[in-house]
Order: sequence, then structure tokens, then C-alpha cells
Amino acid sequence: QVQLQESGPGLVKPSQTLFLACTVSGASGPTAFYYWAWIRQPPGKGLEWMGVISYTRSTYYSPSLKSHTSIARDTSKNQFTLQLLSVTPEDTAVYYCAASKTLILRATDKKLYDYWGQGTQVTVSS
Repeated sequence: QVQLQESGPGLVKPSQTLFLACTVSGASGPTAFYYWAWIRQPPGKGLEWMGVISYTRSTYYSPSLKSHTSIARDTSKNQFTLQLLSVTPEDTAVYYCAASKTLILRATDKKLYDYWGQGTQVTVSS
């Protein structure tokens, strides 16, 4: 059974860079061809799709976040990562990682993903 676990700092100061990792465990051969996404949910708001990286390391980002977002894969650590530059309090959210067999852009419906992490709270505050 594939499991995804997000990790990272719970508190980040404004203007700093946020770095989150999603560790993948229990993955078998077919998951090598999956797509790995980041989604977040600010307090009191709906889910927001941030971006996705393919098994070939192609990346697709939300247009509103593209300029300061980077998603990468580290296969040696069975992880994929999210880097968010120059964070502001508006980046405060629960951050989720997810995986899907097919490429689905801008999708926030959990049912569309094959695997979904438990989420990690990130607060941006001085």
C-alpha cells in the first residue's frame, strides 16, 4: 500500500523560502510512472492545486503560483519536494501531496487521486 507523508517546518517567516518534502513509501513498479502533485488549503478556504511533476520530471504549475513555486523529485530518497519562494501570510495553509496514475491538472477533488497524504500545517508569521 502506497503511503505519502508530508514533512517540513510548521512555521516560516515572511519573505523566507518554504521547503516541503513528501516521502513515498510502499511504492511498487507501476508508481514509477505516476504523477506527483501538491495541493494546499488555506484556513477557511477551499483546496488549491499548486502543481505536479511527472515521472519524466516535467512540471506543471498553477499560473498564479508559477513564478515562485518549484516542484522536484529525489528518487534516491523516494521523495518529491515543494519549494515556495518569498512566502507571505497568505501562504499559510495545510499542504497536501498526492499521486495519480494519469496527469490531471488543476484538480482538487481527492477522489481523482490514487493516493493522498495526511497534510502538514504551515504557518507564515513573523
